[in-house]
Amino acid sequence: MSHQVLRELGLLENPRVVAEPSASLAKDPAYVVSENPATGKPIAAVRLDDAAAYERCVTNACDAFKKWREVPAPERGLVVRAIAEEFRRLKPLLGELVSLEVGKIRQEGLGEVQETIDIADFAVGLSRQLYGMTMPSERPRHRMYEQWLPLGPVGVITAFNFPNAVWGWNAMLAAVCGDTTVWKPSLMAPLTAIASNAIADHVATQMGHPGVFGLLIGADNVIAERMTKDPRFPLISATGSCRMGKIVGKVVAERLGRSLLELGGNNAVIVDKDADQKLAAAAVVFAGVGTAGQRCTTTRRLIVHESIADAFVERLAKAYTSIRIGDPLDEKTLVGPLINAQAVASFTHAVGLAKEQGGTLVVGGKRIEREGFFVEPTIIRAPANNTLPIAMEETFAPILYVFTFKDLDQAIAMNNSVAQGLSSALFTDSIRTGERFLSPAGSDCGIANLNIGTSGAEIGGAFGGEKETGGGRESGSDSWKAYMRRQTCTINYGSELRLAQGIRFD
Repeated sequence: MSHQVLRELGLLENPRVVAEPSASLAKDPAYVVSENPATGKPIAAVRLDDAAAYERCVTNACDAFKKWREVPAPERGLVVRAIAEEFRRLKPLLGELVSLEVGKIRQEGLGEVQETIDIADFAVGLSRQLYGMTMPSERPRHRMYEQWLPLGPVGVITAFNFPNAVWGWNAMLAAVCGDTTVWKPSLMAPLTAIASNAIADHVATQMGHPGVFGLLIGADNVIAERMTKDPRFPLISATGSCRMGKIVGKVVAERLGRSLLELGGNNAVIVDKDADQKLAAAAVVFAGVGTAGQRCTTTRRLIVHESIADAFVERLAKAYTSIRIGDPLDEKTLVGPLINAQAVASFTHAVGLAKEQGGTLVVGGKRIEREGFFVEPTIIRAPANNTLPIAMEETFAPILYVFTFKDLDQAIAMNNSVAQGLSSALFTDSIRTGERFLSPAGSDCGIANLNIGTSGAEIGGAFGGEKETGGGRESGSDSWKAYMRRQTCTINYGSELRLAQGIRFD
């Protein structure tokens, strides 16, 4: 099946790709082998880029930018619209490739490609709305306004868990803003990156704009470190762990560049005593186990009112034990595998620590004995003192830690107690409780939801978080401004030199 998908997406003809890697090639440091996490078996090998390839790619992106920045923004929008149409045509194949390479269930694989289509559609409209403000000048016969101009080549570094969409969020907006992009994807998902970038590059090239979309696949010390240090990238957009973001942010700041960081999340759902428990349970289950807990917006902590905690946890436990786990491409499957053996080890370690720290295992907690990297969706209740240190860490796995609270202020404090500040949610039927949660004294996260879960953001709203989540914003709203440079312009259409602040210099 995998070879058929690779063939139909043109990957078997790609010079980077080796469809059936030998044992010796798998050990060759010049290649990386993409494995199917549902089976642990190789899909294909990909040749890695070296320092020379890096220089060629970045030079090409710089040269292409000089031409692309002068293309009118609405015309750039037409290119992005054509790219969206090609993604629509290939959505089933790309969605299947995402499932094969990172283990997302079929619906999530398709949904991820749809995100790229959606942000491309958003960007097409944006191409006619890159507005600057006008403001009155204090000087007679002067006009003052600001405009937004293309920034330059943008370096995009992405993680394995969204191997298509996060690139799409960045690349489609950057394109209509007049920027070129160079993409460094995760080495755990190189095939999706090759296929996705090839689609965009082919469409743009066919329309007379080669070089807008570049791709570099390589080790961090060869590619990513060079990108972060390279002054030719005025912006580095990096998605990944908090540890990675601290490194990238520091290096980029040292050269006074810009960084757009979208990092980890340790997200909580608060369920108050008046909540619609059926609605809340459905949201917690999806956000807790979707993508096998490998989303930055995964619900990792449940903070439930003490008066309903036992009944609500029992409801969740029944749902968790009924979840269908297995082949991501089976339409009946709801949870696929973790990405690799290391992720399974992290899961096992976290469960063990939680038990040592006084947590009670409600359901799950074990690796599933079958080929691939499957684990049981897990619920762990914190001890009565609500102290469970492991819950302060983000484990990329389907583990839900349950805490209880007495009053809303306590629940909000617990929500805000972690280092990250990405997504949060509250379930309540009280408008006062909801408004308190959304007030300046409420959630400190970049995303705060009422009566929906922490996971599953729409592209229309800017996506990102505070604190160790990095402060960056991707996707909708006015996040396009990160990809442009602001310029304030003042025009004197009179015959006298007038100075601001009433200064005279006769």
